[in-house]
Amino acid sequence: MVGCSSRVASAAVVVPSLKRSLLGGRELSVTSRRLLNLHEYQSKTLMREFNLRVQPFRVADSAEKAKEISEQFKCREYVVKAQVLAGGRGKGHFLENGFKGGVKLTTDPKQMAEYVGKMLGNRLVTHQTLKDGVRVNKVMVAESYNIARETYLAILMDREFGGPVLVGSAKGGVDIEQVAATDPDAIFKVPVDIVEGITTEKAREVAEQLGMTPGEQTEDAIDQIKKLYALFINIDATQVEINPLGVTDTGKVVMFDAKINFDDNAEFRQKEIFRLEDKSESDFREVAAEAARLNYIGMDGNIACVVNGAGLAMATMDIIKLHGGEPANFLDVGGTVTEPQVLEAFKILTSDSKVKTIFVNIFGGIVNCETIANGLVAAANSLKLGVPLVVRLAGSNADQAAQILRSSGLNIISADELDAAAKEAVRATVQ
Repeated sequence: MVGCSSRVASAAVVVPSLKRSLLGGRELSVTSRRLLNLHEYQSKTLMREFNLRVQPFRVADSAEKAKEISEQFKCREYVVKAQVLAGGRGKGHFLENGFKGGVKLTTDPKQMAEYVGKMLGNRLVTHQTLKDGVRVNKVMVAESYNIARETYLAILMDREFGGPVLVGSAKGGVDIEQVAATDPDAIFKVPVDIVEGITTEKAREVAEQLGMTPGEQTEDAIDQIKKLYALFINIDATQVEINPLGVTDTGKVVMFDAKINFDDNAEFRQKEIFRLEDKSESDFREVAAEAARLNYIGMDGNIACVVNGAGLAMATMDIIKLHGGEPANFLDVGGTVTEPQVLEAFKILTSDSKVKTIFVNIFGGIVNCETIANGLVAAANSLKLGVPLVVRLAGSNADQAAQILRSSGLNIISADELDAAAKEAVRATVQ
C-alpha cells in the first residue's frame, strides 16, 4: 500500500541538482523570477481539472472536518499527509507532541481522524525545514492504492532544447535522484516542438520508454501524458514533476504525486493559480519585499545590503565575502526605486535581528542617487537606526546625494570606491 510523500521544497533547494543530472550535467534554464510552489492537494486539484488521474482525496483543516471525512469518505485504506512545502514529510516529526511521521497509512477511519488531529496546528520538522519546523494548517486524506510499479516523468522548459522536454525513467519513483546519480543511462529525454505540441507518436515513445505494457496500459499512459502536457502549457508551468507515475495492481496509470512550478512572468494571466499561494510558510521579509516591489532574498550573514541591479548585488556580496564578512541578504531596489521603497527596504533589513551593519551600494544610471539619499535619511530618522550605516553612491546626482547625507546629521560612513566601502562595512560589523 503506498501513499507517496510530495517533494515540494523550493526548486532552489532540491530540484536544480536533479535537473543537472537529468539533463546531462547542465543546469536547466528557466525565465521565472521566483518559483511559486503549491501544496500537494492544490496541485492535484489542478490536475483533476485537466482530467489527469489522481487518487481521490479530501482536505481537513480542523478536527471537525476530519471527523466528517471519516464518516463520509469511505476507503479500504487511507493515506494521511501533512500539507507543508517541504520534502521528507514521511520521516519527519512534530515539534510540540513528538508525533513521528507527516505521512501515515491506516485502514481505520477513526485512526485516520486521530492522525489528522496530531498533525494539525503542530510544527513538522523534516530534513528540508528549519529546526523550528513548519506549522501544519491542512492535512490531505487520500485513498491509498496498491502500486505494482513506479516510474518517473517530468516536463521541463529548457532553453537549450528551445522548448519543453519530457524527462522520464522506468526506474523512477521515490529514488529518482539516486537513479540519476548512479545510472544516468536509465534517464531518457524527449524534446517537444513548442509549436507542434506533443503528438501521439511522441507520447507513445515516452510510454514505451517508461516500460508500459503494450495494449491498453500503453494507450492509457499516452492519454495521461498528453493531458499532462496540456496542463503544463495551459498553466504556464516551468516544471511539472510526477514522482511516482505509478501503475496500480489493476493496470491503471495514476499520478500519485506532483511537483509544479510556475513562471511568475505569467502571473497576469494565471491570477487564480497565484491566488492559491500559501504565504504563511514564506519568509515574511520576502513577502513584504514583494509587496513593495523589491527583490529580496534572506541569507545567514550580518551585513545587510541595499543595491540596485542584480549584477551589482552579486558583486557586492562577493566583495563582502572577500574581506571576511557575511552578507545578510540580497536586496535589489531596481532602477525605478522611490523614496517610500527605500524606507520599506530599511524596514525589511532592520527586522532581521542578525544584521549588525547596513551597506548601501548604489551605481546611479537609471537610479537617481538623490532619491536614495532622501529615502535613506527618512528611513534612518523614522526607524531610529541603531546599526552602522555604510554608504557608497556613484553616478547620477551623486554629488547632490552626498550633500544630502552630510547635512542630515546622521553618523554615516561614506566611501567613494566599492573596495573601500566593503572594508568599512566589514570593519563596522566586527567593532
